[in-house]
Amino acid sequence: MKYVNASAVLPEELIKELQKYIQGETIYIPKTKNSYQNWGTRSGGRKIIDERNATIKNAFNDGKSINQLAEEHYLSIETIKKIVYSKK
Repeated sequence: MKYVNASAVLPEELIKELQKYIQGETIYIPKTKNSYQNWGTRSGGRKIIDERNATIKNAFNDGKSINQLAEEHYLSIETIKKIVYSKK
């Protein structure tokens, strides 16, 4: 998130209205709901984790133990349990 000076992007009337509520502070203006993307969508991180989780579930269904999977994937036993027992 980068800092943008309000006077560079907002009309003067809006700035005056905002100054009634806040002055000289940093304010976060969130994106609209329709422009929001879930974590990892743009970078591909979500896809990588989903593929890893599918691999873990398949290995578990094929008989690998939770302990083995935790060691192979460098994850905690609790994380492996969450993955293999999730409905997703």
